Amino acid sequence: MRSLTFRRPDDWHVHFRDSVMMKAVVPYTARAFGRAIVMPNLTPPVTTAAMAADYRQRIMACVPEGVAFTPLMTCYLTDHTDAKDLIAGHKAGIFTAAKLYPAHATTNSAHGVTSVDHIMPVLEAMAEAGMPLLTHGEVTRAEVDIFDREARFAEEILAPLLQRVPKLRVVMEHITTQEGADLVLAHKDRMGATITPQHLLYNRNALFQGGLRPHMYCLPVLKRERHQLALRKAATSGEACYFLGTDTAPHLRHLKEADCGCAGVFSAPVAVAAYLQVFAEENALDRFEAFASLNGPAFYGLAPNDERVTYVERPARIAEEIEVDGAGRLVSLFAGTAAPWSQTV
Repeated sequence: MRSLTFRRPDDWHVHFRDSVMMKAVVPYTARAFGRAIVMPNLTPPVTTAAMAADYRQRIMACVPEGVAFTPLMTCYLTDHTDAKDLIAGHKAGIFTAAKLYPAHATTNSAHGVTSVDHIMPVLEAMAEAGMPLLTHGEVTRAEVDIFDREARFAEEILAPLLQRVPKLRVVMEHITTQEGADLVLAHKDRMGATITPQHLLYNRNALFQGGLRPHMYCLPVLKRERHQLALRKAATSGEACYFLGTDTAPHLRHLKEADCGCAGVFSAPVAVAAYLQVFAEENALDRFEAFASLNGPAFYGLAPNDERVTYVERPARIAEEIEVDGAGRLVSLFAGTAAPWSQTV
């Protein structure tokens, strides 16, 4: 039985939602990770420092007693974002970063940015302040094939933006393509990329394995095998520009298994085990700590966590579903099967 001890990891891309859903899902992330970058796409979205401070308090109220966990807050950028409030919130330690959702790209993105031209003063202010920009990297024009939207974003929007604002530091969130991985590596002095467990474990065949699989549907959508292999190579390469970000995205079962079902994979209960499976399969366990625990803090200018955790290659049965008080049920990654690694107590 193999075991691995490493610094407590961080999750650099998390969706907690709010209310009873937040109470149900926060403990899974808090127990596994020291810190997490929290996405701001609530209803209404988190667009001001005051809203972010309030949201942070609500999250902390859901952290289990005795668990040390720090939520790192982000601002939802709109065409009308107040640059002064944003930068003041960053300087006050409320905002760690700001998130660019192209309008209508994903869950609760209707208020997102319609064109980067509309937020250039904001991006320039962020560059001067050293505040990272986090991007949901997809174009949303109807004529662009859904499987091409990330590559087109990298080519048409992100690469030109890097030239227009040379000091801007950027994270390309949940990369899903060879093109995304290549762009980040080419600008690794100022770019980072998060990679989800589902995009490392699966390709788009998983969406249709024996029928339509709504719990494997996320955005950006799973891609061809060649992109999956490129992501596995990137994640296990040891390059500091790639780091852990689950994009864990809880939606109630009846909203996933529905006409026009919601996009998102809820991976928080098994995320570390899922990543360890990939690194073990790639014979890269010696590079896991860098990906999970060191690269992200280095990009954000933070010290890595001091605490060490140990995982062993011992299967752990995962429940078919998780109750959300009075609202419904959640289905996690690996539901009804076994996660291949377990944390020791």
